Formats: sequence, structure tokens, C-alpha cells
Amino acid sequence: MAEAAPCKPVYLTLDTGHMAVAPLMAEVLNKYQVKVTFFAANERTQAGDGSLGTHWAPWWKARAAEGHEFASHTWDHVYWRGDVPAVPGAQPQFRMRPSAGPLEGKDFTWTAAQYCEEISKSSKRLEAITGKKTLPLFRAPGGKTSPALLAAAKACGYEHVGWSPAGFLGDELASEKYPNDFLLKKALRDVRSGDILLAHLGIWSRKDPWAPKVLEPLITGLQSRGFCFKTLREHPQYKDWIEAQPGPAPAKPAK
Repeated sequence: MAEAAPCKPVYLTLDTGHMAVAPLMAEVLNKYQVKVTFFAANERTQAGDGSLGTHWAPWWKARAAEGHEFASHTWDHVYWRGDVPAVPGAQPQFRMRPSAGPLEGKDFTWTAAQYCEEISKSSKRLEAITGKKTLPLFRAPGGKTSPALLAAAKACGYEHVGWSPAGFLGDELASEKYPNDFLLKKALRDVRSGDILLAHLGIWSRKDPWAPKVLEPLITGLQSRGFCFKTLREHPQYKDWIEAQPGPAPAKPAK
């Protein structure tokens, strides 16, 4: 009997959002036994006190029990706006703008150490909620970075994760111009083995929500084409980095 062909791995990643669709998305993931990597920031939500607040803590804890992975998306969903011109002998500095939290929309100049603290804050909160060690990875909001920013984050233990061109699933786009049927067909046509896919736990601006309408047929469609879903812990680009990073023992879950 011939051996079954190995599956073609893809890596679904989900960033935080308004969270209204998060329970339905979790049901779909559980139904098809799909494991994903969540990148979390403490964003404004339709219900509760932020995506990493006490209201949503049980939801994150349940996802950890199901075997999903977690990583930082910064705490206040802070966008890199530019590098500050370097001063010889001084620590790198960056122009930053939070898009969540009490300082939303304001511009700041941060040191590398301040940016590392911002990344770590989400990781520590996730570990406190779930009792599971986060991956030593992060995703900059909007994927906006510079070589200096990436070097600063890596120096404090965080490797950046973007997404594949075909892996941009389009849930941030206007539904009037990019309807769900179009986005689904595009993904099923273009996604290739090894791609990192990106979607969100709710987008405020999209009138016709992408999830869970597209999520389920996307999963079943890719699975029928021989794809399987894996977390970034297994991604060949990040696997060795993850295994090489030291870290504290997992925290006890928050009550």
C-alpha cells in the first residue's frame, strides 16, 4: 500500500481585533481541529475591558487548553512611524504611535528598551492568563518595522513574524470593494505550502465581517487541497529560534 502524501503546511495566524467574532472563530477552529498562533494586543473591544482584559481572559485560557500558541502584538497596538537619526554611542530610538489604550493616536520617541518593554507586556499578560509560555515572537502592528527596530527586538529575545503575500486574507479591506466571496476564491487560488496566513479577531471598519463566513470554507477548502494547519512553533524559519530561547517556567493561570 502506498504511503499517503505528506500534507502541505500552512500557518494561520490571528491578530486581535474587536473580538465580537472570536467565539464563533474558536468554534470553527475546534470543529476542524485547526491550531493557530494568536498575536495579541490589548485592543478596544465591542464587549469587555479590552482584548487582554478580565472579560476575555477565560476565552484565552480556553484556547490555551486547546493547544493554540500565543505571541505579542505589542500592548497598545503601537505602530512604528520611523527611526530617529542615530547618535554615535547612543541607544537607537524610534518614533511610535499607539492605536489603542490611553495614549491612542499620540506620537512618542521611544528607546529600544521601551519598545522591548511594550512587546513583553503582552507576552507576560498572556502567560498570566493562560499559564502557557508565549512564543519568543512578535508582530508589529501593520507589519511596519525597520532593520533597526527588528534588531532591537531580537536583542531582547523577540523575532518578528510578518505574513506571506498570498497569506494576507483581506479581512481589513472594505467589503464593498473586496466581498467575502472574492477573498475566499483568491486565497484558495493563491495560497501555497509554507505560507503564513493573517486574519483578525474582528475588524471595526469591515461592514460584512470576514469571519466566520470565510474562515470555515477557507479551512475546508485548503484541507481538501492537501493542506494542513500548523503553528509557528513548527515553522522552519522560527523553529530553531524558538527552541534556543531561554525563558521562565510557565505562569499559573490567572483566576
